[in-house]
Amino acid sequence: MEVEVKLRLPNAVTHQRVSSILSPYHLKTHAQENIFFDGANSELSSKLAVLRLRFYDLDTQCIISLKAKPVISNGISRIEEDEEPIDPSIGRACVSEPWRLPLIDSSRIIRRVKEEYGIGEKGLVCLGGFRNVRAVYEWNGLKLELDETHYDFGMNYEIECESCDPEKAKDLLEEFLKSQGIEYSYSNVSKFAIFRSGKLPK
Repeated sequence: MEVEVKLRLPNAVTHQRVSSILSPYHLKTHAQENIFFDGANSELSSKLAVLRLRFYDLDTQCIISLKAKPVISNGISRIEEDEEPIDPSIGRACVSEPWRLPLIDSSRIIRRVKEEYGIGEKGLVCLGGFRNVRAVYEWNGLKLELDETHYDFGMNYEIECESCDPEKAKDLLEEFLKSQGIEYSYSNVSKFAIFRSGKLPK
């Protein structure tokens, strides 16, 4: 189970302010590309699941993940997640030709997709995706991820913090943002849900 605090920032100016304030705590920045797949008959989405390939930093790494049963409330997201690395060149081939994905017999996740979700002969279809720039910080014992997400229809800005004590992490993060006079709101939908809706949240 992945548990994260998710706070949305209103615009690029606010995002830049947070980035500047946190700069002494910066660890690394990743360029991510997220590509999503579903069964040809919506076998995954009909059960609130999604299959994702995430490429990092010009294809230096690729992670395949299966996420299911998302719940997000009051800025805290909970979702079942299983992930493993695959060869980036294989990942790219699967984006171009999604029928290749179910053929990766060595992947535990692909086996789960076929067995648990009944992906049939029509296999998987590519839904497209979006790009994300993620800056990672170590701040007050928390790992903060500051996201700038590029959709075809606009930009979204968010702070995420994975934690085993999300309420405490949220309190710390909110206190920090308020002390700096930084506007924010609780994220109430996932990046994938925004992508599928085709519009930014209000």
